[in-house]
Amino acid sequence: MRKTMHRMTVARQKDLRGKVKFVAHADGRFEFGARSLRCALGRAGVKAARHKREGDGASPAGAWPIRKVLYRPDVGAPKTALPLEPIGRDQGWSDDPDDPAYNTRVTLPYRGSFEKLWRDDHIYDLVVVLGHNDDPPKARMGSCIFLHLAREDYSPTQGCVALSRPDLEAVLAEARPGDILEIVE
Repeated sequence: MRKTMHRMTVARQKDLRGKVKFVAHADGRFEFGARSLRCALGRAGVKAARHKREGDGASPAGAWPIRKVLYRPDVGAPKTALPLEPIGRDQGWSDDPDDPAYNTRVTLPYRGSFEKLWRDDHIYDLVVVLGHNDDPPKARMGSCIFLHLAREDYSPTQGCVALSRPDLEAVLAEARPGDILEIVE
């Protein structure tokens, strides 16, 4: 069984080769190309995606497709080849495991639990949506896993990866559709 799992992991890594440009390490390093940047990760560290649970504060280890970039139009769209979508004041992201819209964008007001996208602390001025638990979402396996802006002190996230604004803009300038962000333990 263990050998089969190893072969599957190696085969998967070969399939991803050339697509993984961005790697977030549990020690707070974020690498792309020859650059090594500082990042913030979940307050509970990094854990295997199969053990990730809603609200546990862990960043899920794995290779996650970069889906799109959400941005506040009052701040402006970043330069990127990735799909861009503006954030409205009336938008959130469902983090309610019992909601049929779990781990998707929703319009506010909303009856279920959600993460507000238009925030006063500005960490979601730029949000890169990662393909964690989204095809289709499984209840309680984690939602709202984004690459977003770090707080000034790089304090831990709720399970996301966070970079400074200049670093995130540099990543977005290099990112292409089909690229993958890998989070490693």
